[in-house]
Amino acid sequence: MKHAVGPRREIGIRTVFNLLGPLTNPADAKVQLVGVYHPHLTGVMARVLRSLGVERAMVVHGDGLDEISHTGETRVSELMGGEIRTYYLSPEDIGLKRGKLADICGGNAEDNARMTRDVLSGKPGPCRDVVLMNAAAALFVGGKVESLREGVELAAQVIDSGAALRKLEDLVAFTKSCA
Repeated sequence: MKHAVGPRREIGIRTVFNLLGPLTNPADAKVQLVGVYHPHLTGVMARVLRSLGVERAMVVHGDGLDEISHTGETRVSELMGGEIRTYYLSPEDIGLKRGKLADICGGNAEDNARMTRDVLSGKPGPCRDVVLMNAAAALFVGGKVESLREGVELAAQVIDSGAALRKLEDLVAFTKSCA
């Protein structure tokens, strides 16, 4: 897939290459949270993942984003026990507030690093809410929680305890030691 990155960027539009990453995962992951660039692809991707032997998955598209969005409804195709169920998820369904896309737009590397540190430091706001929603989905699909609402609570506890920020700091230190 690394050879597809350059041509994909040159084309400048979404292509099948945007979908191939999760499908060609050499780890043979049996549990996946996958975002797609068009809402109608959630069901298609869920069926393909099922045919590849994935046991549990959520394929999501939220408000033009390939992730769960806090700005409105997110289309979800959920694969569990061989069955696929498609539904819409809103922030309010899992105890969070609806927000604006402009509130989570990143910028340059420094801006994005600051936003990441703010979220992992426990700063409330729309960026944290988006992280909580997507972390909740990963925890749910991974079988660590029984519901998305419970996933939001667990993700918030991990952030608020400082554990998430410590992991980021460990990663930064490790990366610097390899340079």
